[in-house]
Amino acid sequence: MASTNWTKALEPDELPEGRVKTVVVGTHSLCLTHYDGQYGALDNHCPHQGGPLGEGSIEKGLLRCPWHGWDYCPLTGKPPGDQFDDGVPTYAVEVRDDGVYVAIDSPPEHHQTVSDLMIQTMVNWGVRWCFGMVGHSNLHIADAIRRKELTGEMTFIGIRHEGAASFACSAYGKLTGRPASCLAIAGPGSTNLLTGLWDANVDRAPVIALTGQVASQVLGRHNFQEIPLEKAFGDVAGYSHTVLTNSDHSELMSLACKSALVNQSVSHLIFPDEIAGLDQPDVSAAVPDGRIASRKFSPPESPYQQALAMLQSAKRPVIIVGHGARYEMDRVVELAEQLNAPVLTTFKGKGLIPDSHPLGCGVLGRSGTPIASHFMNESDVLLVLGASFSNHTGITPKKPTIQVDLDPMTLAKFHSVDCLVNGDIGIVADRLKADLLVNAAIDQRDEIAERWKIWNREKASRRSDDRAAGVNSASIFAALSAAVDDDAIIAVDVGNNAYSFGRYFECNRQAILMSGYLGSIGFAFPAAMGAWAATQESGTPYSGRQVVSVSGDGGFGQYLGEFSTAVKYQMNITHVLLHNKELGKISKEQRAGMWEVWQTSLHNPSFAQYATLCGGLGIRVESAAELDAAYQQALAYRGPAIVEIMSDSELI
Repeated sequence: MASTNWTKALEPDELPEGRVKTVVVGTHSLCLTHYDGQYGALDNHCPHQGGPLGEGSIEKGLLRCPWHGWDYCPLTGKPPGDQFDDGVPTYAVEVRDDGVYVAIDSPPEHHQTVSDLMIQTMVNWGVRWCFGMVGHSNLHIADAIRRKELTGEMTFIGIRHEGAASFACSAYGKLTGRPASCLAIAGPGSTNLLTGLWDANVDRAPVIALTGQVASQVLGRHNFQEIPLEKAFGDVAGYSHTVLTNSDHSELMSLACKSALVNQSVSHLIFPDEIAGLDQPDVSAAVPDGRIASRKFSPPESPYQQALAMLQSAKRPVIIVGHGARYEMDRVVELAEQLNAPVLTTFKGKGLIPDSHPLGCGVLGRSGTPIASHFMNESDVLLVLGASFSNHTGITPKKPTIQVDLDPMTLAKFHSVDCLVNGDIGIVADRLKADLLVNAAIDQRDEIAERWKIWNREKASRRSDDRAAGVNSASIFAALSAAVDDDAIIAVDVGNNAYSFGRYFECNRQAILMSGYLGSIGFAFPAAMGAWAATQESGTPYSGRQVVSVSGDGGFGQYLGEFSTAVKYQMNITHVLLHNKELGKISKEQRAGMWEVWQTSLHNPSFAQYATLCGGLGIRVESAAELDAAYQQALAYRGPAIVEIMSDSELI
């Protein structure tokens, strides 16, 4: 039986005669009234459509709802005359010397709801983070997450735009191979998630999207914020389902988690408002034990033997690694050393082998080095591991090629390939090391070193370029290479800043995150938020690592408000912002196509001052000589910082 507590709701003389006020007492929202010398306490929800009575007014002795003008007695909650037959619940009131008190029943014991059950299942599957925005159609889900946060099993990050939430989840999935979750309301909140979810979809990152929905009884009636969410998410999500009254709720969440993990894809669950809050008191949350089989398997023997023969006879073999090889690089590098093979990376694979390694040749393609291009062109066999042959990378189809990938759809995705090996990259690398007892490959290390000397001289020459129009990119990224930790996590945007980063930043063991196939501007800073979350997980490979993001002014402007999110949660992120007042890559494309440069200029604030106004650190850099000190100060700051570099849009 519920007990009654007398709780102070108003100070003496706080509410003038003839006025009303909303007061929250515990979990109760009340409308306090002062009329005819007496105080009343009514439930704050009009029984018509839930209008907030505390925002209404007393007119001619009656409390009027601000939404539709329905009237009630301000003391008894009764409607006048025969207007309608319902009324507003009231609470006992006492006026004491120190204020006005209201009798409130203690809240009933909480019973497990559909949302509690499903969020607990998600936690059991290892999901520890949720990025999102709490709103009226996801309040049951939000409360379930709140309860898990109280027990330390989940952490919620409240963002300013749902697109940042899905980008953060995409980056977390790309980095860790595990899903984070994002939360949005029905309608516009859900559609705002789509860009970041598409980024996850095309780059094979696991994400779980949780969206509210209007109550099921009004679906199909063009209700406020109603859209057909299963259709809206149908292509982006590999698994998308609506939670129904009689669903096996724990199993729905288990399948969503399994699909995200096994398929490295987006899963989506839709929660109609009234179903999300249904009681499920006696149901246990599912666990993942025995639900996922190992995906590590050896390739079929015939293509493997073909690959082995091609490598045994190759004199100048080259290995090209993409993002799909990121968890197997120790074994890949051992194979490269045995083969004396130069190792090139795709842009998404930048940093998988240090540039300082005797066989490391940097990035291949538009964002790459002339070293990588040279060795691909001089090769007689290409061994491509975990890469998908995007046109951005430009892996030539004219060389004899072996492609190894776990995903059969990635094999020969764009054109035919000489030898297709469907299997685990690590297993294939180990077998090749064991079976390549004799090979014809020459040692190309000296040639690699000579090519690096040539490229380093060119980069040094470019660092001296100065048109008096800002700092050149060669200097910006040379200084950043020297400043960041060897194992930093770096999120990069799209545009000229990304091309320059790929070309000039010298990787050691840093993990690089980017919007690959989608190529979405604005990715970098929300991605850094997702990476920061991974660094907060003790006992993981990412714990405590430095997080840096890089963008232009156009990209950062897309999610400018999220810097305040980073301040709120004290995320230790250093953002390097190339400020040239222009969408420089688009200007370059317009010139290349012989168009007039049009509508690519930007009107910007001082981003350094903006960072300071938000409560973070902002540093403005106007010359190359200031770079080292600015980076050191920003990286040492315990919280979010912006290094705003006035950069030359031409010297990229």
